[in-house]
Amino acid sequence: MQKILIVIHAPPYGSERCLSALRVASALIGLDDHRPEVRVFLMSDGTVLALPNQVDGATNGLQGMVETLVNHGVSIKVCRTCALARGIAELPLIPGTAIGTLGDLAKSTVWADKVITF
Repeated sequence: MQKILIVIHAPPYGSERCLSALRVASALIGLDDHRPEVRVFLMSDGTVLALPNQVDGATNGLQGMVETLVNHGVSIKVCRTCALARGIAELPLIPGTAIGTLGDLAKSTVWADKVITF
């Protein structure tokens, strides 16, 4: 089984990079044949994606996409240092997401066959 790590640096709003990352992750977990194991690591302004109850105008929204990934067993970690720098480390996160460390990112990078960044 292929192992794919997706690192999201982009903020959830202002560009489509974050949305594109979630769409790629969703497409990967939706593969019928050869479905890879997927992990997501949120860094920089991408950490904001883990905050619940954001209004983005979409029917299911970014939170819905994150929840779908979590429900399909995708590990989603939020960089602790980046979250601290943005004052969000102590805020509630979307259930199933968790604060992680650069050590977690390093382990996931070594674990992965492929790393995709957005």
